[in-house]
Amino acid sequence: MSSRNLLLAVFSLLLMPVPALADASAAGVINSGDTAWMLTSTALVLIMTPGLAFFYAGMVRTKNVVSTLYQNFIALGVIGVLWAIIGYSLAFSSGIPLIGDLSYAMLNGVGQTPVDGNATIPHLLFMIFQMMFAIITPALMTGAFAERVRFKAWLMILILWSLIVYSPVAHWLWVPTGWLAAMGALDFAGGFVVHMTAGCSALVAAILFGKRRDFGQPAKPHDVGMIVLGTALLWFGWFGFNAGSALTSGGLATQAFVNTFLAAAVAMLAWTAIDTLKDGKPTTMGGCIGVVAGLVAVTPAAGFVTTSTALVIGLLAGVVCNLVARLVKTKFKLDDTLDVFACHGVGGAIGVTMTGLLATTAVNSAGADGLLLGSSKLFIANLTGVVAVAAYSMICTFVIIKVVSMVTALRVTDSEENDGLDSTQHGELISSH
Repeated sequence: MSSRNLLLAVFSLLLMPVPALADASAAGVINSGDTAWMLTSTALVLIMTPGLAFFYAGMVRTKNVVSTLYQNFIALGVIGVLWAIIGYSLAFSSGIPLIGDLSYAMLNGVGQTPVDGNATIPHLLFMIFQMMFAIITPALMTGAFAERVRFKAWLMILILWSLIVYSPVAHWLWVPTGWLAAMGALDFAGGFVVHMTAGCSALVAAILFGKRRDFGQPAKPHDVGMIVLGTALLWFGWFGFNAGSALTSGGLATQAFVNTFLAAAVAMLAWTAIDTLKDGKPTTMGGCIGVVAGLVAVTPAAGFVTTSTALVIGLLAGVVCNLVARLVKTKFKLDDTLDVFACHGVGGAIGVTMTGLLATTAVNSAGADGLLLGSSKLFIANLTGVVAVAAYSMICTFVIIKVVSMVTALRVTDSEENDGLDSTQHGELISSH
């Protein structure tokens, strides 16, 4: 077979229609199966934040393990309460195209009946499912300035960023009247809302926080086993993250579940292959980072593309995110400690772009056909979203961090950094050695 015919065959496979996946839930009526699945999915997404804490904590040095764990874990309390008070209302009330209003503040009107005439789960359940997304998103950023942030400064950034960046962008994409949603942009489970916001913001944060004192010197991860544990919890929880975003327990959730696994598996292999080619040997940590890159990239596409497309997305994420991570540290000398921009910013952009190219209504009739199926509307809307979300996240993060720096110091002192954040910020140590 000639190379031209092989290429045509591959694209034919990617665009091959699949049987329509019908869900039997009656709109506007509570469905016990959907409710059970969404309760489970909410718990799965919750476990992702402790999973992220373990994932990051395994990569830092022993003297910063406790602080890294708690920078992530504290988001469960801070954002959980903030979301109930005002964050959910700003994100999901009707409001205006740019942001919601205060009609759901203090969860007013958020009860046990469906949120609208199309839902089959309680409004309260939808709210708390979305809360778990709001919790983990700012926590992702901590990897960019690990081992040098003051805990007080992080708490202030956490609150402001959630209200100023996360809630508005969630409104843009996940409320029908949001301006990007109205344009036709699609984001199944958070490529824009979660990963691009956090990843692009992380790049700005890494620049503003500056390099660690010993940046560039060899530093081994504290505990590879902890990294594997964190990866396993993230991968496990991600099935709730993506498949739960179907909001039903039927065929669409199954499609998203399968796409999620396959993209992560391929990305792990691709990242390992690049490490082997570049460094002469594969690493467990690299394979785990590859898994996360694949999960990130498939997130916006999980409920809109075929399994073949999910495999391609995972492959792209494993290769491109690896190469970008190397460039950030070696060529641009930026201390994005745990490669948040490469995995989440770039991975999210890959996912939303591939959604714009290869989404198909054969998988999800409520979605749209991508550019390679003859429609340009989705592709243009998602590209607009890439520029808008990246720019908005980066500008707002710059302003937030500058404002916080006027109130309190962002970084620990040189001596505190040398001693480690565990003892200087929390008075706790992971080990007595």
